[in-house]
Amino acid sequence: MRAYRVFLLLALAAAYAAVVGDLHASEPALRVLPGEIVLDTVKSTQRVVVQRFDGDQALAEAQGVVWKSSDASIATVENGTVIPHANGTVTITAAAGEQTATAQVKISGQDQEFHWNFRNQILSIFSKANCNGGACHGALAGKKGFKLSLFGYDPPADYDAITRHARGRRVNFSEPAHSLLLLKPIGAQPHKGGVRFAADSPEFMAIAEWIADGAPQPQESDARLERLEILPAGSRQTPGNQQQLVVIAHYNDGRQEDVTRWAKFDSVNTSVAEVDASGHVSIVGPGEGAVKAWFLNENVLAFVSVPYPGESTAAAIAAAPKRNFIDEMILAKLESLNLPPSPPVDDAQFLRRAYLDAIGVLPTVEETRKFLADEDPNRRDKLIDALLERPEFVDYWAYQWSDLLLVSGDRLRPEAVKSYYGWIRGQVEKNRPWDEMVHELVTASGGTYEHGAANFYALHQDPTVMAETVAQAFLGLSINCAKCHNHPLEKWTNDQYYGMANLFSRVRGKGWGGDFRSGDGKRTVFTDTAGELVQPRTGKPQPPRPLDGEAVPFDATDDRREHLADWLTSPENPYFSRAIVNRVWANFFGVGLVEKVDDVRLTNPASNEALLAATQAYLVEHDFQLKDLMRTIMQSAAYQRSSESLPANSNDQRFYSHYYPRRLSAEVILDAYAAVTKSPSKFEGYDPGTRAMQLPDAAIQSDFLATFGRPERLITCDCERSDEPSMTQALHLYNGDTLLKKLGSEGSVSHELAKSEQSPQQIIEEAYLATLCRFPTAAETEALSAEFELLKGEDRRELVDDLFWSLLTSKEFLFNH
Repeated sequence: MRAYRVFLLLALAAAYAAVVGDLHASEPALRVLPGEIVLDTVKSTQRVVVQRFDGDQALAEAQGVVWKSSDASIATVENGTVIPHANGTVTITAAAGEQTATAQVKISGQDQEFHWNFRNQILSIFSKANCNGGACHGALAGKKGFKLSLFGYDPPADYDAITRHARGRRVNFSEPAHSLLLLKPIGAQPHKGGVRFAADSPEFMAIAEWIADGAPQPQESDARLERLEILPAGSRQTPGNQQQLVVIAHYNDGRQEDVTRWAKFDSVNTSVAEVDASGHVSIVGPGEGAVKAWFLNENVLAFVSVPYPGESTAAAIAAAPKRNFIDEMILAKLESLNLPPSPPVDDAQFLRRAYLDAIGVLPTVEETRKFLADEDPNRRDKLIDALLERPEFVDYWAYQWSDLLLVSGDRLRPEAVKSYYGWIRGQVEKNRPWDEMVHELVTASGGTYEHGAANFYALHQDPTVMAETVAQAFLGLSINCAKCHNHPLEKWTNDQYYGMANLFSRVRGKGWGGDFRSGDGKRTVFTDTAGELVQPRTGKPQPPRPLDGEAVPFDATDDRREHLADWLTSPENPYFSRAIVNRVWANFFGVGLVEKVDDVRLTNPASNEALLAATQAYLVEHDFQLKDLMRTIMQSAAYQRSSESLPANSNDQRFYSHYYPRRLSAEVILDAYAAVTKSPSKFEGYDPGTRAMQLPDAAIQSDFLATFGRPERLITCDCERSDEPSMTQALHLYNGDTLLKKLGSEGSVSHELAKSEQSPQQIIEEAYLATLCRFPTAAETEALSAEFELLKGEDRRELVDDLFWSLLTSKEFLFNH
């Protein structure tokens, strides 16, 4: 297997010659990373790499580098690491072939006493060794009587656990090397966690020296990590390349420190790049990936771009249509990855796609005929404008936001459902800007029957749940993990979580608690002027503050939610615009710029960060008018690309070289069946003809909707809706009564056509236009006409039913493409 993999990497590398050969037309320059090095203690070292650059674009790491120091008595480079020997300044020179590069090294502190810092250095060793991970001593109950905070988020508690618990038996001040804290991880004593580091390792020496120094405890005056830097932050590579990453910690006292050895690494996309524990990256295949480095609860990403092999796509990119900034930025990304764009989609497919994506219904046969016959060069723009003004647009997007805001009769009484849905629908109908809509919702008060938005708080009655839901729904951030400890995948801390939750601590309600079905279900939401949420870890409340915002004074009596809403919907808040742009984008393209749409975080980067930022800026410039964003998306050549992939872009699922087909949602399928067959669906308690997309309540009984993945609206997560195929769905289509009843009902379209005087060719054409929104091909017409000929004057009702059934259960019908 290993031999095969090596062969594959060599083959891929050879295939890249046509793509990246131009990079070597002029020899790339060399640079030493980092370019300026400061070593200020006797324990300071610095990992260095020599990188090839084409202008500002980092390429591959140079191999076979020979190092030289201008003064070996001050510093030398050993195995890619700068080692200080004396105070002073020195120049290190890297030679790779005929090329050289230099870096300045400033060394101080070599004559000063050194003390290991528990908070910033010792704890990072335990984190790197995963001693404080969730599967070990960082578990909720710890392991074998020894409990540490998860990934070291609580240094004072960890210090007490190490030095004072169990009568202080874990540290031996007279013989530090014989401390239980060291004997177990090196395997000198039985340890269920196995060997975590060697007895002659820097990790062992650091902990032993810290104990010998009297095990200094963490101080409030300790420097705090301000940011992490990773080098190279972005590079263009080819399969088979090897790349060492360097991680530098910058503290708030101005110091910086090489923490590559203590950082934890993980690959975001292992099909592109793999990384080992030391930060050594192996480039595996084409695409874009990122490597995450974690240190002291902070994360940083190094991006890796690997063009696809094959002939250059520059000509195809240059010839591709461009309508707006979306196209410019998508084509730039495709060019960097050597992915050609698929050609534009034809009018029939565009018509069907636009209807389904914008308003969730199919065009009628008359609308299809009219559009396909229209020769106006602006017909697509006119169609887009018309769709955005249709009443079905309100139905569709009120339903989308009802999913997000959890409108469900399983948790609200009917009158409250009506009020909540009515408020959401009213916002869409008035084309209310997203920021204004969210601001009103987050600050809602009053009776839940009279003020629909207040039902948001009828659903979420605990301050922590309110904070989590607001973050998830409107920022795309899952902060739940920070309820117990610092978030392992994000920067959000336990303190920030409780600061956010404390903004809701004074929200009160009459009629809260108990079974919502008791009484009339009416609740009244209001805010008090006192009350705090206690943080369990500290036993004290955190100052109420939005995640990245300013705190509200404890003694302020104004509604704290106003402060939150102002921060939340501010144009300067990047999370707010990022989340809604990503949700709208995913609706039209099938794949969000960030996937999944509810998982917008640093360690889950967008497929095109520059495009996401530009689209956010566009929405802010247009005052959060979502229709403007939708129009721009639908007008783009990228949205209007064919779903037929080319051989050279068939593996692309993230960069929009073609449109990605996806199964229609449960509600859209059911409404389409009703519209095509002219047999309306029936829902208990609703007028005949009510469409599934018009239902305010997700709890309405429907076996079809449940089978095809309608969400229950219990949690704010796009994962509740499913478009995964199942055997139950297949059986429902083949033998279920939903479609068969609609086709067999009196007055159904198939029966009316069968009784009509229309020719077989006309019936076939009508069926195709009604279901697939296109004319049948000559081959399809010929084959189906032959079936009609076999009837020889018999009743053709069953055959027409079968024709519609075949089309309505086909992949072409069930998928938007």
